[in-house]
Amino acid sequence: MNPGARAALAGILLGVAWGAAASPPAFSDRAEVQAFIMEMVNRHGFARKELDALFRRARLDPDVIRLMTLPPPKVRSWQAYRTIFVGERRVAAGVRFWAENAAALERAEARFGVPAEIIVGIIGVETEFGRNTGTFRVADALATLAFDYPRRADFFRSQLEEFLLFAREGGVNVLGVQGSYAGAMGIPQFMPGSYRRYAVDFDGDGRRDILGSAADAIGSVGNFLAEHGWAREARIAFPASVEGDAFRAFSQDGLEPRHPAAALRRAGVAFDESVPDDARCVLVELASPDAPPEYRIGLQNFFVLTRYNRSSFYASAVTDLADAVRAAR
Repeated sequence: MNPGARAALAGILLGVAWGAAASPPAFSDRAEVQAFIMEMVNRHGFARKELDALFRRARLDPDVIRLMTLPPPKVRSWQAYRTIFVGERRVAAGVRFWAENAAALERAEARFGVPAEIIVGIIGVETEFGRNTGTFRVADALATLAFDYPRRADFFRSQLEEFLLFAREGGVNVLGVQGSYAGAMGIPQFMPGSYRRYAVDFDGDGRRDILGSAADAIGSVGNFLAEHGWAREARIAFPASVEGDAFRAFSQDGLEPRHPAAALRRAGVAFDESVPDDARCVLVELASPDAPPEYRIGLQNFFVLTRYNRSSFYASAVTDLADAVRAAR
């Protein structure tokens, strides 16, 4: 790294001082953190003293561990989940967001083949259109998870590496970025690796800024979905009904559309007859403890939505919010 770049990086890394004297201890004296620092020095040309300074200021955040280890609800409820994301307030906010960003949404749909309402649905579910982007320091969250959350330490260590590279590439103050307790950032909540890989400059200002630019967020969501296999002008999912018991062999079989439509029909699943018998489908069961399950047939684009968040509830909420916002317009 040349001296000018090193000096600039020093300013970035040291940009925000940590003021709370009673905060948890720093990471910098731990052997595994020092090993990580040396990897970053050797692999990417970071200056050791600057990373030492960063990890003296980064703090273990107990709330991050607590939130990551909360027990799952005993019974998941699709109806309760859907109510959170497809209420009147969020639909109205989606209509406003669409109106304010219509040109960017139209360009994204043309370029990436992803319908405007789906991009709106994802941003609405993720952050309520930028209203809730997270209040955790991303450096603290990722360091906490990289070094004090053994179950997924390798993944979060890789994201910490990506975050430092992202900050250096974009001239971003490492300690000034806030996001979710898992380290997701910006209007569409990209993890650092996704930020570096899929974010695009969609407003033409020369920066890929999903933290503050709605246009960049819109283009980046479209690019993410396209890169994960979104099929242009293809449908996403259909309502379905079931009878008998043979369908149960398909209802707990993951998220990937692996079964031909004909096989599902033979198992007692009824859905749109226009879906060809050889189309690959997944039977989605959306269960609620106090209501009958809701069934849907998902196609390739439904599966692509689950690459954003590996949950059938998530993908279904995105499509429902998308449909509601489109109808409300």
